[in-house]
Amino acid sequence: MDDNPTWTIREAGAADAPALALIGAATFLETFAAILDGDAIVGHCAAQHNEAAYCACLANGGRAWLAEVHPGGAPVGFALVGKPDLAAALDGDIELKRIYSLSRFHGSGLGAALMKQALAAAAGHRRLLLGVYARNDRALAFYRKQGFADIGTRQFNVGGKLYDDLVLARPLAA
Repeated sequence: MDDNPTWTIREAGAADAPALALIGAATFLETFAAILDGDAIVGHCAAQHNEAAYCACLANGGRAWLAEVHPGGAPVGFALVGKPDLAAALDGDIELKRIYSLSRFHGSGLGAALMKQALAAAAGHRRLLLGVYARNDRALAFYRKQGFADIGTRQFNVGGKLYDDLVLARPLAA
């Protein structure tokens, strides 16, 4: 097995919903196992990381980029942007709904490459917003390195249990 696999990124469409759902559930579980309640994780993934949820987001104007590892083309990460559903959103904002990668690819530049795609898609908007679990220090460090700053908080429902999130924003050049 190659210890340094390469990956490529391409825009995803509705036909990629199974891959988005797989990566979404796998990375959510990988990130939050032993941090959040297990039953809440399973419920959240069943409701939010399924093919229909990703198809609906894409059909509602969302855009996604899928990272695939080579050789083999297996999905290993993605970014998804769309209309904001955060209370802190203002006219002209767009939301980074998800930016996920398997932990094996952390530190490989994949997160920055996915963020570059999301920022390109956000061009012409006022700000790029996101919500992140308040105790996800690795993600918070990544977002702050990418130019995001705290603008608020929210409660995030994971499988019927509420957790504290920070809401971050990055100003965009109009």
